[in-house]
Amino acid sequence: MRKYVAMSAAAALLASLGATAYATTADTASATAGPLAGMRILISNDDSMQAAKASNSDGLGLYELRRAMCAAGADVVVMAPWQVQSGKGTAVTNGGVVTAQRRTALPAGYENDCAGAPARGAVYGVCLSDGPCTKDSASATPADTVKLALRGGLKAKAGWTGAPDLVLTGINSGPNISASVNDSGTVGAAVAAVDQEVPALAFSSSGDESNTFFPRANYRAHAEFGARLVASLKQRGLLTSKFALKVDYPDVSTGVPAKAPVWTRVGDGAIVYHAFEQRGNSDSFDIALGLCPVDGSGEGECAEGRKDADSTWLLDKGHVTIAPITWDRTYGTPVDARRELNRIEHFVKHEAPRP
Repeated sequence: MRKYVAMSAAAALLASLGATAYATTADTASATAGPLAGMRILISNDDSMQAAKASNSDGLGLYELRRAMCAAGADVVVMAPWQVQSGKGTAVTNGGVVTAQRRTALPAGYENDCAGAPARGAVYGVCLSDGPCTKDSASATPADTVKLALRGGLKAKAGWTGAPDLVLTGINSGPNISASVNDSGTVGAAVAAVDQEVPALAFSSSGDESNTFFPRANYRAHAEFGARLVASLKQRGLLTSKFALKVDYPDVSTGVPAKAPVWTRVGDGAIVYHAFEQRGNSDSFDIALGLCPVDGSGEGECAEGRKDADSTWLLDKGHVTIAPITWDRTYGTPVDARRELNRIEHFVKHEAPRP
């Protein structure tokens, strides 16, 4: 059983929702206190840094993540795509000019979240432009932003020498599970970080039942859990650049809390896939999203064959799911960080903080 959703219709729906203002009750954070004190963290995503849509699909999660990390004492800088870049995976731009433009007017309620930190939580949007970014400027990809930051951007803009201690990507609007992981710009940006030997975590949150609205409650719960997760990994010396960690969070907007973290693998089925509908006998095809059932009744590419699949534990059972992601696409390569992998798996199963 399959369901198609036209991308153009979905885009029109999201566009019709317009812009909104955001309000939070976060206190001004201090970089001199908290479990992440002394850490320098780069944040990027694939949803952009705009946070202007009422659907909360264009970067609101990034500001919730920034808020939580600064509240825990970290020094944070954001370098994110100028426009939404969902589905870009590990794509990069091979020529031209990029501009990292600082955002001076932040979304309402988030202005003072990092006021006590040395970098003050500076937010940069990265566009493909030889000059200032404008409303319609083309965007750098998620991987572009991380590579730029690590290869001179952070030094030029924030005065940071050396690499940051950690790269966080997200929080993405919607989970990144099963086959969609290969397309995910959120995961792609984290892979770009570990490729440069910087530890990284990729965060993605579920939307509501309609899957067109992404409640602030989900982002906030995920961000606050994420800050505790990072602090616990740091305390135990488990932040590694050998692989990235993918952390997906269930929908908690209905009041049902997330269940304990589960160590998973990326599912071998699909939840969402690309479908192509030919227009009559023409050379043109409409691109649509195919939606697989999440109750395990899917067939073909929708069938899930792994009992420890991220999709099963996240969507069916309501757990936070954590899975290791590596840049190495060589089939059959022995794991070269077995000790770290085993230690983190044990941590997730027995010691990780609860939502």
